[in-house]
Amino acid sequence: LSVFKQVNQEKAEKEPYRNLMDYSPDVLEALANKKPVVALESTIISHGMEYPQNKETALGVEKVIKDNGAVPATIAIIEGRIKIGLTEELIDKLAKAGRTVKKCSRRDLANVLVNKLNGSTTVAATMILAHFAGIKVFVTGGIGGVHRGVANTMDISADLIELGSTPVAVVSAGCKSILDIPKTIEMLETLGVPVLGFKTKKFPEFFFSDGQCDVSCKVDDEKAAAELINMNFNTLKFK
Repeated sequence: LSVFKQVNQEKAEKEPYRNLMDYSPDVLEALANKKPVVALESTIISHGMEYPQNKETALGVEKVIKDNGAVPATIAIIEGRIKIGLTEELIDKLAKAGRTVKKCSRRDLANVLVNKLNGSTTVAATMILAHFAGIKVFVTGGIGGVHRGVANTMDISADLIELGSTPVAVVSAGCKSILDIPKTIEMLETLGVPVLGFKTKKFPEFFFSDGQCDVSCKVDDEKAAAELINMNFNTLKFK
């Protein structure tokens, strides 16, 4: 741990954002010893459900990750500090505060940090902060996408842009079902984002595992998925 902290401090001289980050002890120990860590977003806690269901769900998802041999790292901003891994007390704080917490995408991070606010992270913001922390895999329910009627509204989620620019693998149930799924997949293709189907050739539609649209590649097991992620991010150095 001392070596990991020293390396992190040395990096902070070149990457000042590291001075804004606090790791939970479990996450710090896991990263230092190269154990599997899975990032989780926090917008589902503040904006996705009411209390106490939001807290119970957040803790339940963390338990599933722990039961499968990895360390969960729920990410949020608390009083202007980036938290990589939350205590149950902090999860409870976010859950009770609900929609009074600032929902953060990329554009909101600087404001929340400068003004020392509480912020919950969307898919885009969680990817950014997970990448800062050195976490390679992030699990969420559904990503944002292209909204219906986009020709009139130009409403396209920042999540898609982040998926094309930040090297973090996102495991999800597809995009939210209220979105224009075919246009979302077209946008992901335009941005060069590989869309892998785990044991399926079809893009999931949030509530359904098999949708109407094709993914770019089917993977049959965890090893195949890991090899593709490694090739994309580490060998080819794609984002």
